[in-house]
Amino acid sequence: MARQSAAEIEREAVAWVMRLDREGRNDDLLAEIEAWAAADPRRRGALLQAEAAWALLDAPDPGGATRSPPARYQPTRRVVIAGGLSAVAAGLAATLLIGLQGERVTTIVGEIRRVPLADGSTAAVNSGSSIRVVISERQRTVSLDEGEAWFQVAHDPSRPFEVVAGSVRVRAIGTAFSVRRGDSGTEILVSEGTVAVEAVTGESGALRISAGGRARVDRDGRASVAPVGASGVDRALAWRSGKIDLANETLAEAAAEFNRHNRRAIVIADPTLAGERFHGLFRTDDPEGFALSVRRSLNVPVTLSAEEIRIGRPQTSEMRRPG
Repeated sequence: MARQSAAEIEREAVAWVMRLDREGRNDDLLAEIEAWAAADPRRRGALLQAEAAWALLDAPDPGGATRSPPARYQPTRRVVIAGGLSAVAAGLAATLLIGLQGERVTTIVGEIRRVPLADGSTAAVNSGSSIRVVISERQRTVSLDEGEAWFQVAHDPSRPFEVVAGSVRVRAIGTAFSVRRGDSGTEILVSEGTVAVEAVTGESGALRISAGGRARVDRDGRASVAPVGASGVDRALAWRSGKIDLANETLAEAAAEFNRHNRRAIVIADPTLAGERFHGLFRTDDPEGFALSVRRSLNVPVTLSAEEIRIGRPQTSEMRRPG
């Protein structure tokens, strides 16, 4: 019998972890896994590695929104579970382990998935997003069809890692970066290493973006690059741990970010409030908590219903005096 490749073992280990998540750690399943692991000493390590992808995200409760100047932020602590599966902390959707080979991952509103790829890389897929992955002996390509994803890329110079978002291509060898695709264009944030960004429709060549940098490419292929620093990148990627980290964003921008993660929408009833700026750390699934913090900060009314959260009173003709 031919010796299994490491990639085959990794895919089987991921499949076992998926079954454990789906069926629970019952005696029959554990016996099957033990028999599988005993047949090859490499399998136990692969199984532990697959299980270790499950993370318990432990963070202090957010302290509420404050207006400028910024308040202090409490650090977020990640605890990696290496010896067994664990439920993800409240505020995050269940993480899904998949050995991807030409497969699609799609998240619904409010769902965040952390996905180990077949080459040893990892993808975190944000709410309302969709990616397609092809990993072979010659290529590693991810198509971002919608939304946002962050990638921790396993180093492999023979197979550059490429993310395609419409007409934008982002290429890396071993690094960490995010790609966000929106109506106005594509945004790339680099948290580690360096990536090359190229817009197929643009006139300029590839741009190199290093850690702490951000690139934006509009729909016409025009690109701009700006340093935002490590802290700026971390704040923008706080969604990976189920948080929204505001640092001088407007109320309109904050509402849009919460609405991306929740079906219960924040509506700014008074448009004069849209430009107010805020600082604070919140759970992605707590738009009500954010709105109540806005009420305290601005002393404006907040109306709660099952479908939406309205901030402020609308400026309508009803406010006019009778004449």
